[in-house]
Amino acid sequence: MNHTHAAVKVESSEQQERALSPLRTIFMLGFWVVALPIAGLIGVPWSYLVGNVNFLYKACMWGAWTGVHLAGVRVETIGLDQIDPSQRYIYMSNHISNLDPPITIPLIPQRSSVLVKKELFKVPILGHIMRMGSLVPVDRGNRDAAITAVRDSIDAIRGHNLSMVIYVEGRRSFDGRLLPFKKGPFYLAEECRMPVVPITISGTEHVMPKAHFGIRPGVATVQFHAPIQPEDFGTRDELMAKVRAAIDGGLPKELRE
Repeated sequence: MNHTHAAVKVESSEQQERALSPLRTIFMLGFWVVALPIAGLIGVPWSYLVGNVNFLYKACMWGAWTGVHLAGVRVETIGLDQIDPSQRYIYMSNHISNLDPPITIPLIPQRSSVLVKKELFKVPILGHIMRMGSLVPVDRGNRDAAITAVRDSIDAIRGHNLSMVIYVEGRRSFDGRLLPFKKGPFYLAEECRMPVVPITISGTEHVMPKAHFGIRPGVATVQFHAPIQPEDFGTRDELMAKVRAAIDGGLPKELRE
């Protein structure tokens, strides 16, 4: 009898969680819808007045981070003490959830650019803010556009003294295992001769899986691996192998290659 009651209780709890899951996402998105125009209203004129977008960038990072936490997601970081705040890096991360960017990018101590789907640049206010922040549009289905995105990334890094965040698989993994890497990020690293920091994200594949709208409360872990210095890159394929080994080594054992 006790087992029956326990099973019913667990099932009821799971049903309640499924019902609340979309509401958490709506709450997070609602917060962003309110916070973004406020950040733009204050940050855009201020950026033009002082000649830089640092305040606007910090406001957007605060908004992204706060929205995720309001949705019930806790974030644990590993290895962030290996990152020199005064140094620029190319951060290369796996990608398993839509929550990865608003969780990962605010953790990075330097102002960073990131590759963003070109469609998002058409969104009012958001598109303008992303252009001011030197984010780079990319059409993932177009090889020539991907080459252009690499060149634009080089311009953003050199022209605005930025770090760069790249999700090296080019798309999200369904099950948390690593997909094949794109070659463009490694060409970028060779061209810019900047240290590469592999990042392993885990947990977001359960908190907000690919193709799911709802968010479940839980823990996301972001592990920053030791920077790979340009003199240790080796060939492009060797650098890719080093980055892949580092990211894969940070995944839960059942998801490793």
